[in-house]
Amino acid sequence: MKRNAFLSFFALISLSITLRAVSPNIILIFIDDMGWRDVGFSGEEIAETPSLDHYAKQGIVFANAYASAPNCAPSRACLLSGQYTPRHGVYTVVDERHAPGSAHHKILAAKSNESMPTEVVTLAEVMKKSGYTTACLGMWNLGRGKNSPVTPTGQGFDLFRRPQDYGYEKHRYQKDDGSYLADDFTDEAISFIDKAKDQPFFVYLPYHSIHAPFEPPAELLSKYESKLKKTGNSDEDPGYLATVEALDRNVGRLMRHLEEKGLEQKTTIFFTSDNGGIPSRISPLNGSKGSLYEGGIKVPAAAWGYGVKKSSDYCPEIILGMDFYPTIIELAGLSHDPSHKPDGISLVPHLRGTPSINRGNVFWHFPCYIGKGEPSSVIRNGRYKLIYFFEDKRSELYDLEKDPNEKNDLANSKVQEKQRMENELFAWLKKTGAAVPSGPNPSYDPTAVSKGKKGKEGKGKKSEPGNKGSKEDEVKRKKKKQK
Repeated sequence: MKRNAFLSFFALISLSITLRAVSPNIILIFIDDMGWRDVGFSGEEIAETPSLDHYAKQGIVFANAYASAPNCAPSRACLLSGQYTPRHGVYTVVDERHAPGSAHHKILAAKSNESMPTEVVTLAEVMKKSGYTTACLGMWNLGRGKNSPVTPTGQGFDLFRRPQDYGYEKHRYQKDDGSYLADDFTDEAISFIDKAKDQPFFVYLPYHSIHAPFEPPAELLSKYESKLKKTGNSDEDPGYLATVEALDRNVGRLMRHLEEKGLEQKTTIFFTSDNGGIPSRISPLNGSKGSLYEGGIKVPAAAWGYGVKKSSDYCPEIILGMDFYPTIIELAGLSHDPSHKPDGISLVPHLRGTPSINRGNVFWHFPCYIGKGEPSSVIRNGRYKLIYFFEDKRSELYDLEKDPNEKNDLANSKVQEKQRMENELFAWLKKTGAAVPSGPNPSYDPTAVSKGKKGKEGKGKKSEPGNKGSKEDEVKRKKKKQK
């Protein structure tokens, strides 16, 4: 009896060791507002990103990566649920600026959940139940507060750190003593990794960078002010460029720590952004953050480390942010919760260098207003992309192989293709129970001033070339330089 008990115990220990041996550590780096070409490996030529460029070359770069939504909150919900926006109902950032019925909204936008429903099984919950220690270090934006069912600690994360935990004021990313928020999150990640010891870890690192206001370390700001002055380039914001390099430094510091601890070959790193960038850095793409044109949803993305085969070519396949959910679960050798079905597809075949996947139709649904974005939905199948606008109930059709910048609308010349794609889009909206605008807005005032219609992306954001951000940001920079 004792011998059998011992053998059973030994078998369990052996199984545990075996499972542990194939459980890679996972780091998911999610950047705020980084556009498709804001990093060297995707074409950035001014901001220096040597660390990201180096590590991306050791793995795979996705040339056709897209956020699952055109703005912050829904993109994060899609990432952590692996699902399209209609599944969880998070369509936009919920505040008074985007509330349905605002005077500058032509139609009544759909209501959005502020947080994911608690029945959604998050990626962190799957990882935690499978023996991983989990941390969310950075921007959550899917429910307010520190400890509740809709905040990270209620959604599968063992540890949650936000700016307030380090003494940062609202909308400030640098303190008067020079402390820098991205540095603090990286320090926390390093500490968390060290404490994990032999337990596999999942670190979700949603940096606030490179969202405005731009408050980078003083030496980097001076570097880019000097660099732009020498080249006579007045169209770029030195604060923005310096913030990009500051982010790169932090990724490099995190990677060096993994290497020092011998963890670089036991850890898979995923890097991407929550939505497209700001207008002045999107060219030649059409649109920007908040829009479902390419500039609002196309993002940089790369993966390297454990389980990722080094590729000399860019991966041309279309991928979405929600794909990281099933990818990480498969890579870690875990099982999906039977009550939760992700819409994303696993990218593991791409990571291993095996043949491409034909994924068929992909969709975006944004029934709200934000910035320059208006209620719209998208269906894409291969080269063709159709955008349906709810305000005037019309569609635009683009051939992205011939026209990646969406300049030539084919809706009137390819009527059959347009009709077919509209029918498939409407069928998908019905199938998923998607919330849609409810009709004309009785409070609509065409003379109302809308920040979004004027092209402003928010405090500290430059919206046109030459705009260095708000006067408040310039005053802060001058004070820092004087110190």
